[in-house]
Amino acid sequence: MELKAIRASGLSWAGRQQGDGRLGVELGKSVVFQESNRETRVDVKESVRGQTIFIIQTIPRDVNTAIMELLVMAYALKTSCAKNIIGVIPYFPYSKQCKMRKRGSIVCKLLASMLAKAGLTHIITMDLHQKEIQGFFSFPVDNLRASPFLIQYIQEEIPDYRNAIIVAKSPAAAKRAQSYAERLRLGLAVIHGEAQCSESDMADGRHSPPCVRNTTGHTGLELPLMMAKEKPPITVVGDVGGRIAIIVDDIIDDVGDFVAAAEILKERGAYKIYIMATHGLLSADAPRLIEESAIDEVVVTNTVPHEVQKLQCPKIKTVDVSMILAEAIRRIHNGESMAYLFRNITVDD
Repeated sequence: MELKAIRASGLSWAGRQQGDGRLGVELGKSVVFQESNRETRVDVKESVRGQTIFIIQTIPRDVNTAIMELLVMAYALKTSCAKNIIGVIPYFPYSKQCKMRKRGSIVCKLLASMLAKAGLTHIITMDLHQKEIQGFFSFPVDNLRASPFLIQYIQEEIPDYRNAIIVAKSPAAAKRAQSYAERLRLGLAVIHGEAQCSESDMADGRHSPPCVRNTTGHTGLELPLMMAKEKPPITVVGDVGGRIAIIVDDIIDDVGDFVAAAEILKERGAYKIYIMATHGLLSADAPRLIEESAIDEVVVTNTVPHEVQKLQCPKIKTVDVSMILAEAIRRIHNGESMAYLFRNITVDD
C-alpha cells in the first residue's frame, strides 16, 4: 500500500526534509485556504479511498486556524473513505490547559474529542505537557521524546559539559531535570521560592458553596480552614558556583520565569547558562528578553516554526527531530513495533 502524507499548514520540518529526504515520498496533492470571510476550505486533489493518510500539521502562531485546518482536513479524508487518518502533530496545542482552573474547562480534553469526531484514528506527537493527556483520547497516541536529541546536543555542542549542572526552574520540573542529570552523570539543582509560580499553586477559585452563611435553616458543615500558602525566600538547592547551568523544560513560551532563573543562577556563581526545551513557542517579545538577559543560549527543537524568532535573537539554536518523526511514520505504515523509538526512555523524560 502506498504511503501518503498530506500537509495542512505550518510545515516546519516536513516538506523537503521529511517528505523528499527521510521517507522518499512526495506530499499528497491537497489545497488548504481561507475564504474571504476567513472560513477554512480544503480540497483533496487525489483519491484516498482505502488508504492510510498521514496529516502533517505543525502549529504556527495562529493556533486556532491551524486546529480548524486539521479538523476540516481530517473530516474531508474521512468522508472520502480513507482507511486510517493519522495526525502528525509534533506540538499538541492547548496542552497546558489539561487541568481544571476556576470555573473554566479542560480544553485539551475538548480538542481530543473534536479530533476523534473529525475522523482521526491515531496521533503522533512529542513531549506532551503532561503524560496523562494520552488518556483524553479514544484512539492510540504515540508520545515521542526529544530528550535523546537534546542530550546529544549537550554532549557535542557544549564545551566542558562535564562541569555542568542540570537545573529545574521549579520543583514541578525536578523529575525531568533529574532524568537528564542521571543520563549525563551530572549534578542536579532546583530553584525554589517566592519568585516561582507553578501550575499546581494556581487557585481553584470556584468558591462553592458561597462564603456567606444563611442564618435561617441549616448552616452546612464546618470544614477545616486551610491556611494560604506562603512561599519561602528564593533558594537554589544545589551548588552552581563555577558551573555551567543547564535549565531543562518541555515548553518555553513566556520567558519571564527563565530570565529570572538565569539572574538568580548568575548571582549564585554560574558562569554560563543554557536553556533546553522541546517546544520553542517564544511568543510576544520573548526573543528580545532572551537577548537582553543573562542566558547564553536557548536550544529548542523544530516541532514549532520559529525562524522569525531566530532572526531576532542569535542566542536561539535549533535541534532537528525530523528523523524520529519520519521513522515513526514509516513504522506505523509498515505495521512495525514502535518500541525501538522508546528504548531506554522513562516516564520522566
